[in-house]
Amino acid sequence: MLSFESDYTTGAHPRILQRLTETNMEALPGYGNDIYCESACEKIKKACGCSEAEVFFLVGGTQTNAVIISSILQKYEGVIAARTGHVSLHEAGAIENTGHKVLELPQTDGKLEASSIKHFIEEFYQDENHEHMVFPGMVYLSHPTEYGTLYTKKELTDIAEVCREYQIPLFMDGARLGYGLMSRNTDLSFQDIASLCDVFYIGGTKVGALCGEAVVFTKNNKPRHFVNLVKRQGALMAKGRLLGIQFDTLFTDNLYFDISRHAIDMAEQLKDIFREKGYPFYLESPTNQQFILIENERMERLREKVRFGFWERADENHTVVRFATSWSTTPEDLEQLRSIL
Repeated sequence: MLSFESDYTTGAHPRILQRLTETNMEALPGYGNDIYCESACEKIKKACGCSEAEVFFLVGGTQTNAVIISSILQKYEGVIAARTGHVSLHEAGAIENTGHKVLELPQTDGKLEASSIKHFIEEFYQDENHEHMVFPGMVYLSHPTEYGTLYTKKELTDIAEVCREYQIPLFMDGARLGYGLMSRNTDLSFQDIASLCDVFYIGGTKVGALCGEAVVFTKNNKPRHFVNLVKRQGALMAKGRLLGIQFDTLFTDNLYFDISRHAIDMAEQLKDIFREKGYPFYLESPTNQQFILIENERMERLREKVRFGFWERADENHTVVRFATSWSTTPEDLEQLRSIL
């Protein structure tokens, strides 16, 4: 069946599988202390223009969010996030399970605004009972957002300034970071993100890898005993080479950026097809995720031939669904979708 369900439903880019096969019989140190993890770290630091960065590899997005947030926050602190943020909505209470509350704020097309963050923090400290409340200890953003939208350089700069004013870290969830960086409608560079964020991660799982996320601390701010904290949460992989080899491959000869650009190109063609066929968009997304407003009966008929993602109910008769492109999406896939629609 034709699938646009998500950007991680196929396996891994062939160059990654080739490298894993080529290195399979090498006996290497564990826990990320191998030559491939070291090489990947250096390539990532060079790519984001941050020579002082500290890079670590974890397996998946929810695990990475929980480890980063819980390792940085004090016991009495919570993390500010959009109500539609991944940590708020689609991580089964993983953050709360570490003992930290998600402090939800309203969003606009999935994005937080600097003014709303500042207002929330100001109101918190103006409340004479704030010692009895959960302290705002971090700001969490996803880029691209859960709606495929992007922060501009000014928006991210404004948020970073609020974080610095109140001396709290800014954390960017980059599960789909490649698609944001390669969007045709962005003015935010890899170097900007490294400069403005205190910590972010580069998603591999959704951008061509079998699994893996690369965590980047940018301000000599790695939590003390971070590896110990990672292991304490069951997140330290003995065969760390599996992650290092994948990211070393992704950051060789611009593969990460090339396959991200390919997904964007496919998404732009996907949008043309939906416009041609008269399907309305729920919102404008400049990345690889496209959100379509569809009548429920039409949706059920389409499901017989195409896999796509349920997103939310629009009303009694309409649903918002998501179509996602990836490194493995082909022009032939798009032509087949055109004929089905």
